[in-house]
Amino acid sequence: MESVLSKYWMVVMKHLFTLFLVLGLSQTLFAQNFDHKHSVWDQLLKKHVKNGLVSYKGFVSDATTLNGYLEGLTKVTESQYQSFSDKEKMSFLINAYNAFTVKLIIDHYPIDSITDIGSPISKINLARGIPWKKEFFSLLGKFRHLDWIEHEKLRKDFLEPRIHFAIVCASIGCPNLQSEAYIPTNLEKQLQSAKLGFLKNPKKNSYDKTTNTLYLSKIFNWFQTDFTKKTTLIQFVQDGFDDTIKPDAKIIYTDYNWDLNELK
Repeated sequence: MESVLSKYWMVVMKHLFTLFLVLGLSQTLFAQNFDHKHSVWDQLLKKHVKNGLVSYKGFVSDATTLNGYLEGLTKVTESQYQSFSDKEKMSFLINAYNAFTVKLIIDHYPIDSITDIGSPISKINLARGIPWKKEFFSLLGKFRHLDWIEHEKLRKDFLEPRIHFAIVCASIGCPNLQSEAYIPTNLEKQLQSAKLGFLKNPKKNSYDKTTNTLYLSKIFNWFQTDFTKKTTLIQFVQDGFDDTIKPDAKIIYTDYNWDLNELK
């Protein structure tokens, strides 16, 4: 009887070993085959984003395709993510933030602002950061919210201030949502382009040399420590302006427009 049981457990262990081996290989293959070009998201952006404005109605009609892309992101495990290069990780997280933000909007569409999500009072939602603290998706094996991607991953792990021009909170005051996915092979160029595009938008940032006054988006106030780790704030924004900004320029942070960045 003992011999039979021993043989039985040997067979069971053999099958379990085979199963774990297959699962391990499948996870490895998935990580290797992950589309770092984010082709599906790229196609959706090219189709539904123009000059930074978003056709949320178009995304509603393509919700199945969007959900399929998001499901692909949720399948990436923590161990698979750790096998990515830094540029692959950043591209993954930036695209995830933007795609899940679009998902959040179309799940509540039609709305006038992302701040409408939560309580009936948008100012309370904004003050408490409710839309960004809502756990409505899974990423790297756990339920997450948008703030987790921004503050716990992108800001903490990479110390790259230009991510603030790449992730978009579905508002007019935000940097433009680009009409292409962020990809590792082009990430440096894309981040710099996003930075310059935002700084050169006179509706969001400008410099009056006659009064030596620099008008900046509140993004530069909210995350000033991110922009000034290696330089001053004026030096950081200088490459976005044709005029040389004087070091003693007065900085005024402009009102932030939380209206939906919708293409109408």
